[in-house]
Amino acid sequence: MSAAGIFRPPAPANEPVRDYAPGSPERAALRLRLQQMRAERLEIPLVIGGEEVTTGKTREAIVPHDKAHVLADVHQGGAREVERAIDAAAEAWQDWHRTPWEDRATVFLRAAELLAGPWRSTLNAATMLGQSKTAHQAEIDAACEVIDFWRWNVEFMLRIYAEQPVSSPGIWNRMEYRPLEGFVFAVTPFNFTAIAANLPSSAALLGNTVVWKPASTAMVSAHWLMRLLQEAGLPPGVINLVYGSGAEIGDAALGSEDLAGVHFTGSTPVFNSMWQTIGATIALGGYRNYPRIVGETGGKDFIVAHPSADVEAVATAILRGSFEYQGQKCSAASRVYAPSNLWPALRERLEERVAELRVGDVADFENFMGAVIDQKSLETQRSAIEDARAHAETEIVVGGGVDDSEGFFVEPTVIATKDPAFRTMQEELFGPVVTTYVYPEAKWSETLGLVESTSPYGLTGAVFSEDRSAIDEADEALRYAAGNFYVNDKPTGAVVGQQPFGGGRASGTNDKAGSMWNLIRWVSPRTIKETFVPPRDYRYPFMAPDDSGDGSSPPDRP
Repeated sequence: MSAAGIFRPPAPANEPVRDYAPGSPERAALRLRLQQMRAERLEIPLVIGGEEVTTGKTREAIVPHDKAHVLADVHQGGAREVERAIDAAAEAWQDWHRTPWEDRATVFLRAAELLAGPWRSTLNAATMLGQSKTAHQAEIDAACEVIDFWRWNVEFMLRIYAEQPVSSPGIWNRMEYRPLEGFVFAVTPFNFTAIAANLPSSAALLGNTVVWKPASTAMVSAHWLMRLLQEAGLPPGVINLVYGSGAEIGDAALGSEDLAGVHFTGSTPVFNSMWQTIGATIALGGYRNYPRIVGETGGKDFIVAHPSADVEAVATAILRGSFEYQGQKCSAASRVYAPSNLWPALRERLEERVAELRVGDVADFENFMGAVIDQKSLETQRSAIEDARAHAETEIVVGGGVDDSEGFFVEPTVIATKDPAFRTMQEELFGPVVTTYVYPEAKWSETLGLVESTSPYGLTGAVFSEDRSAIDEADEALRYAAGNFYVNDKPTGAVVGQQPFGGGRASGTNDKAGSMWNLIRWVSPRTIKETFVPPRDYRYPFMAPDDSGDGSSPPDRP
């Protein structure tokens, strides 16, 4: 684009969540798309340099709640395809990093509008089938949050660009926010289609080119995301989609001298391993620059209730915060600290309401939960539940059933323990299992210390209280225990532009997706100083001879 003007893009606003109520047009459209997508078996290629690449080596993408149903055969890449993707990214970088921001923004703003309209049912249905999300969970993720990222990231980009230095008389100082020199390696998880959309696209918006490796349990939604971006006008090679083994793809990408950054969401052990690999490669002089490393990893998120808390509010927060999307959210509540005065009433409500939660095929809109993502996850939940049953100080309050005959189904499960250091109070399970610990109601301050020290993570947490001084005390005591801290609300559901998301400690680098603080990691600032009338004499005024005016010489120096 060649034009004169200071352009202002449309002001961002969070996409309204559709309710899919009976008789609504969105409900009918989604059901139709679900039927269509269930009836077809796709062959999904890699996308490198804008070209579809088939390798002959495929992996089945299945429906977690109907594991015999194959949605797609997905071609798998390896080191060779990663090298090809890196080359394609380098070629695309030559033009893309010089592309005006308005043109880059237009791609993602158009993608947002396509998703808000004709693409909405497709991406929601792909997420429901491939990742076993209910219609509501797919809507807030694959539609609304993706749209929000693509709209708000443009706003965040402009806030960064607007941060400029001051200039003294005769000088113009400028700050240029250059894309990184090399490619960004984006590694995305299965649990949020929005994360899969944001990690490669946020870096690309800032002028970078990307090699994208999605989770093997979210290949179908990744395929449709790539198709959507292509329809929106994303140039070939800006984002290169490579499916395959995490180790094989990761080793090839991390070993490239052109690696400029890593944008990661996944498990803490994998992130630690990647960081170690990058550190070892730096020691060998293997990179042109120090790679930017941005990661959001695990969590062992808490709800702590003060003796003054509203029991109904706490129970609802546990039900939604622990069991929506089968507890497969980095932010999901998985440990609860309940005071002894509230526990009898809270337990009664949990026993009653958890038993009401329907689990099954997400195409049945009356179901509250679908299946966990795969057999490995199911076995993790099964092991934790069996350990709870066998532990002398631990019991299953409600739930505990596991059934993998047709899909990977785990009942929403509440465990109660008298051991605050029990396994399920410390380990991330990433499933619909929450553990409660009942503390003496007079020991609020001591319990806050327990919440703070039990887990190595620091992602999300919530405090419930009607006592303002107790909230203030929790706010200070848990300052580093949660990067997203909620007061009288569940610890899930961060909204782009409203609650920037991320945590510290073992939960990642806390670079806050959904804010300018994440985007600023994908640029390398350059300061430019322009002097309008440069000096033409090297001498400074202080160098002139001292003339007192009376002909006398200055005194000798001692």
